[in-house]
Amino acid sequence: MGAFIGRRLAAMVPLLVLITLGVYALVLLIPGDPARTLAGGLRAQPADIARVRHQLHLDQSFLAQYWRWISHAVRGDLGQSLFQHTSVASAISSRFPLTLSLALGGLLVSVLIGLPVGILAGKRPGTVADRSATVASSAGIAIPDFWLAILLAVVFAVKLHLLPDLGYVGLTQSPWGWFEHLLLPWLALGVAGGATLARQVRGELIDVLDQDYIRTARSLGIPERQVIGRLALKNALTPAMTIIGIQFAYLLGGTVIIEQIFSIPGLGSLMLQAIDTKDLPVIQGVVLLTAVIFVVVNLLVDVSYGLLNPKVRVA
Repeated sequence: MGAFIGRRLAAMVPLLVLITLGVYALVLLIPGDPARTLAGGLRAQPADIARVRHQLHLDQSFLAQYWRWISHAVRGDLGQSLFQHTSVASAISSRFPLTLSLALGGLLVSVLIGLPVGILAGKRPGTVADRSATVASSAGIAIPDFWLAILLAVVFAVKLHLLPDLGYVGLTQSPWGWFEHLLLPWLALGVAGGATLARQVRGELIDVLDQDYIRTARSLGIPERQVIGRLALKNALTPAMTIIGIQFAYLLGGTVIIEQIFSIPGLGSLMLQAIDTKDLPVIQGVVLLTAVIFVVVNLLVDVSYGLLNPKVRVA
C-alpha cells in the first residue's frame, strides 16, 4: 500500500507544476497592459500603474515572476490584495472554513440520500421502489441547485418561517444557529449529488448482484444482509467513490451561487468580489486552492480504491 501511495504522490508533482503555471498565467489573459488594466483601465493614474506593476513584479520576465510567486506560495504567501490591503492567504483562510462546512454538509446530504436510495433500488430492480427511485433521482439531477435553493428559501423561510433565509452564524457563537443557517444551503447543494450517487450505486449493485460469487454465497445460506453488506457493496461502492470525490471537489469550488442566494460570506463571494475589482492576486489564490483541492481529492479517491480493491494496488 505504501508503494501504491508513493506512485500516486509522484504522479502529482508534474500535475501540480502544470496547474501552478496555468494559474499564474492568468495574468497573460488580461488584454493590453495588465498593470494599467488592474489599476483602473484608461482612467488609471501613472502612480497607480507603477504601484501595481511593482506589486505584481510585472517588470520582470514571466519565468522570474512565476518562480518568485511559486516559491512564496509553497510557504503560504500568496501575495497582497490590490484593493483590500490584506494578504491573500489571510483573506482565504478567514473564508475557507465556511465554504468547507458548506461542502462537507452538502456531501453528507448527498451520501445520506444517495446510498440508501441506490441500495434500495439496486436490491429490487424493476419494482415500484426501483422505478420511484429512478424517477426521483432523474428529477434531482435535472433540478438546478440555485433554483432548488430559492424554492427551499421561499417555502421554509418565507412561507413557513421555520428556518432563516439569509445570513450566517458562527459555530462558536451558536451551534444551533449555525446549523439552522446552513441547513437550506446543505439541502440545495446535496440533492443533485445524492441523485447522481443513487443512480451510480443502483447500477453497480445490480451488476454485482448478478455475479457468480453472489449466487454462490446465497446458495451456501449466507444471510442476505451479509451478502449485500460484506460482499456486494464492497465492489459496488468502488465506482461510487469517484462520484463522491468529484462531488466534494465540485461543492468546494462551486458554492458561489448558493453563497450569494443565502448571503453567506464564503470563498465564492470573495471570488466574485475579486473578479469585479480585477484583484488578480486574490483570483490566483482562490483558483490555486481549488485546483490543489481537486488534485488532493483525486489522490484520496485513488487511495480508497486501493483499500477497497487489492487488485488496484498491484495493477
